[in-house]
Amino acid sequence: MNNPLISFILPVFRNEGSIRITCSKIEELFHYKLQTFDFEIVLVNDGSDDGSWAEILEITSVNERIKALSFSRNFGQVAAMIAGARYAKGNAAVFMSADLQDPVELIEEMIQEWQNQKSEIVICYRTDREDSISSKLTSAIFYRFMKIANPKMPEGGFDYVLLDRKPLDVFTEIDERNRFFQGDILWMGFNIKFIPYKRLKRTIGKSQWNFSKKLKYFIDGSLNTSYIPIRFMSMIGTATAILGFIYAFVVAYTRFINKVPFKGYAPIVILLLIIGGLIMIMLGIIGEYLWRVYDETRKRPVYIIKEQVGKF
Repeated sequence: MNNPLISFILPVFRNEGSIRITCSKIEELFHYKLQTFDFEIVLVNDGSDDGSWAEILEITSVNERIKALSFSRNFGQVAAMIAGARYAKGNAAVFMSADLQDPVELIEEMIQEWQNQKSEIVICYRTDREDSISSKLTSAIFYRFMKIANPKMPEGGFDYVLLDRKPLDVFTEIDERNRFFQGDILWMGFNIKFIPYKRLKRTIGKSQWNFSKKLKYFIDGSLNTSYIPIRFMSMIGTATAILGFIYAFVVAYTRFINKVPFKGYAPIVILLLIIGGLIMIMLGIIGEYLWRVYDETRKRPVYIIKEQVGKF
């Protein structure tokens, strides 16, 4: 009987210098501690403009267990995860970063939980991270908001996940653009085991997860996981309308008894600015929803593969 196959899916974007080390650590783990399992590594080059692809080609040329896909341009980390999942052949798949921030040592525990406890999904969530104060703060705010939409969301968030073949197939079948990876994993509803860990500091290269990407991901997560933003709009709109009618009644009454409470235009300007600002915010949220509807109707591919290396 063949050993169970574990697929590793590693999105790569400007990870030159750390890819070879990450793959070597995975290989060592299976050689010394997980001999009863087989493995494959699927590297997905997300349009890197450094030497990442050259490093990947060198690795794949000497190790047939390592395979690679290369996008025609940068489509984003989630697109790379989706592509890797669709090409993975394993009985289970592990999503992890290629920047050495996810401890390879946790893989053994993840596989044991999957085998012994019959956990179909094993999530390693971040209890702490060796990042800057600003990164920690934005992450805390983002995942605290996501926890409102999905109570199962760990406060530190996660990217380091093992999926059994069944949820992996479901994950690849979701046909949507602007995906929210964590939300999709939790939405599927399989048996989940949570493992806490401290995310390591990146020692090679610089993080490409900049503010614009974080903001885009925050919007995707907010709109994809629930209807909270549009319901919030409805509540704010209703409350503003009620207060507006009450204030209009007060103004009409004071005018009727010739006791105008103020002179000048300041209160009117203030009200116009507040209400106008609320309207613009609401229109922006509606626009985000409409853009996503339009993006779905275009049916463009989530990614475009320019080149692939290895036997898939």
